[in-house]
Amino acid sequence: MILTQMLSYPFMQRALLAGVLVSLCAALLGVPLVLKRYSMIGDGLSHVSFGALAIAVALGFTPLYFSIPVVIVSAFFLLRIAENSRINSDAAIAVMSASALAVGIVVISLTTGMTTDVDNYMFGSVLAMSSSDVVLSAGLSAAVLVLFVLFYHKLFAITFDESFSRATGLRVDLYNTLLSVLTALTIVLGMRMMGAMLISSLIIFPALTAMRLFRSFRAVVLCAGVSSVLCFCVGLTASFLLSTPVGASVVIVNLTVFLLSCLLGLIRTR
Repeated sequence: MILTQMLSYPFMQRALLAGVLVSLCAALLGVPLVLKRYSMIGDGLSHVSFGALAIAVALGFTPLYFSIPVVIVSAFFLLRIAENSRINSDAAIAVMSASALAVGIVVISLTTGMTTDVDNYMFGSVLAMSSSDVVLSAGLSAAVLVLFVLFYHKLFAITFDESFSRATGLRVDLYNTLLSVLTALTIVLGMRMMGAMLISSLIIFPALTAMRLFRSFRAVVLCAGVSSVLCFCVGLTASFLLSTPVGASVVIVNLTVFLLSCLLGLIRTR
């Protein structure tokens, strides 16, 4: 059996466990982010995380532990900039994304150069997943899932009508910040496998696929979670069989499923 052979390798076991958790978190968070037209926050934060890890490697710090607080703070300020200035959210994300990527590239060129560790974070690698990475990913992913479930109704409210939510006394800014922080955690955790260049696809594709098939928020969230996990598993298996990069393989599977959902939606409308 191919699956048995694949899972006989410890690094594939680690990649599967961490990947399923991160894919699930990304898909659940992706639904409100896409509906709020904030889907590119994943791309912006992944570039911030790349800049942070470049600095961490240059200073000799552990990349994950250094990147997490930096990306969380960046997510907080990104939200504030987008809400309280004349710069719209897309422009704010573009400014932060380009700036962080430039800082990371300059730091790398002046210090360590493109080391294996930096390359793994840039493009992703299952071989880079250590046991400590998996433990950290499992713990933080569990926290993200628990918080999402606990505040599901609040996130639903701010997703569809922030003005009405404010009028009813809901602390919209608090829950927007919570959404950004959870997204930041998911981005940092997923960079080991997907890489900074591709991690945002885990947020966008499952949500878009689910929206083509369902209309209710709950059904879209459930469909996005299931499709994201299945696409990751298929992509990981394809990567193992074809010796292709995991991140790119997962993205191609997600793209294929999205195109099929578009075709199915077109057939249903006719």
